[in-house]
Amino acid sequence: MSLGAGIFLVVVGAILAFALNLQVGWIDLHLVGYILMVAGVIGIIIGIVLLTRRRTSVATTRTAVDPATGERVTRRTGESDDIV
Repeated sequence: MSLGAGIFLVVVGAILAFALNLQVGWIDLHLVGYILMVAGVIGIIIGIVLLTRRRTSVATTRTAVDPATGERVTRRTGESDDIV
C-alpha cells in the first residue's frame, strides 16, 4: 500500500466516523470509519518503512602494475545488495 492510499483511508475513515450523522440498521458507520483510519495509519507506517529502506552498493577499484609488461592495470567491480 502506498502513502497516498493510506492517507485516503484515513480521510474516508474520518469522514465516516466524525462527519456523517447517518444511522444505518445493518452497519455501524462510526466503527467502519475507525477501522479505516487504523488501516490507513498502518498503511502509512508500512509505506514510510519501505521508503526508508536503502539499497547498498559497493564499488571497488583496484590498480596494480603488471610485473611482466610494466603496464598499469585497473580493475573495477560493483556489487549491489537489493532487499527483495
